[in-house]
Amino acid sequence: MTDQLQRVTIHDVARTAGVSAATVSKVINGRYGVASATVQRVQKVIDDLGYESSLVARSLRSHRTNVVGILVAEFEPFSTEILKGVSQAVGGTGYELLAYSGGGRAGTSVGWERRYLSRLGGTLIDGAILVTPTVVDSGGSVPVVAIDPHSGPSGMPTVDSDNFTGALVATEHLLELGHRRVGFLGGRPDLESSRLREEGYRTALATAGIPVEPELMRVGGYRRESAHEPAHELLSLPQRPTAIFAANDLSAIGTMDVARELGLRIPDDLSIVGFDNVPESVLTSPPLTTISQPIQLMGSEALRLLIHLMDGTDERSTHVQLPTELIERASTGAPATSA
Repeated sequence: MTDQLQRVTIHDVARTAGVSAATVSKVINGRYGVASATVQRVQKVIDDLGYESSLVARSLRSHRTNVVGILVAEFEPFSTEILKGVSQAVGGTGYELLAYSGGGRAGTSVGWERRYLSRLGGTLIDGAILVTPTVVDSGGSVPVVAIDPHSGPSGMPTVDSDNFTGALVATEHLLELGHRRVGFLGGRPDLESSRLREEGYRTALATAGIPVEPELMRVGGYRRESAHEPAHELLSLPQRPTAIFAANDLSAIGTMDVARELGLRIPDDLSIVGFDNVPESVLTSPPLTTISQPIQLMGSEALRLLIHLMDGTDERSTHVQLPTELIERASTGAPATSA
């Protein structure tokens, strides 16, 4: 069993094909000086044995690995959808994809992406896509594109969605249904996208002539579990909100959990809107009304920008902002009584 798990080496290929390791190297790298019959024999042995040259060896020879990295703090629904978009778009580009995560430990650590890039850049990957990086100064080891960076667009190529308009439309949807006490469960305070979603909520209320009430606002933290306590606080108020706009789908789903625990019916007693349109949003009971941002398209656009950078096209100051859309489902309806 141990022998079967050992990596096939260039010397294994040479011995099986009856040629020198130097000849195998020439075949692998497409160099001249090897008879066509020998090339065919060596290539067959490579295929039969499943030989693959290491990424490090490849980069030392050609200074390229033809691999792009996608670096995330953890694999949660948002980053998983980004990864799907990149994975679908990488076909036919000549590049392979390496996904790398700190297993959730990096999410609270400023500068995690620099440490990741120092491990991977130059020998394992030719460029990187950073998902919600804490900083946008990557150190310059390889070309980098950021998706939804904490601080918003800055010096490096960036892809995000129209967070402000999405939040504005979400809140307007609840107001148009007749709600006047609309709660807000915000995201992480360190993210520019969170700030813009709160700004959209505030703007919608102000435009409707409804004062913003601080008691109706809480921080949910973009996680289902972290939304539980602030959602419970909102729904336990003497004059609780009749609707809540949660700044992402996971916190909206967490709010639905709390509503059920308190015996509230959705949408009869409480309307809820999320943001993202991750696959989980349609699986809730009832299905969640949400703001859809084209997450997979964000991934494919980031890959397009990165390939341009790696090929020498000047995309260093590019900012791609994609539109958002209200997806109306069964978690929202008119309030049972007028506010």
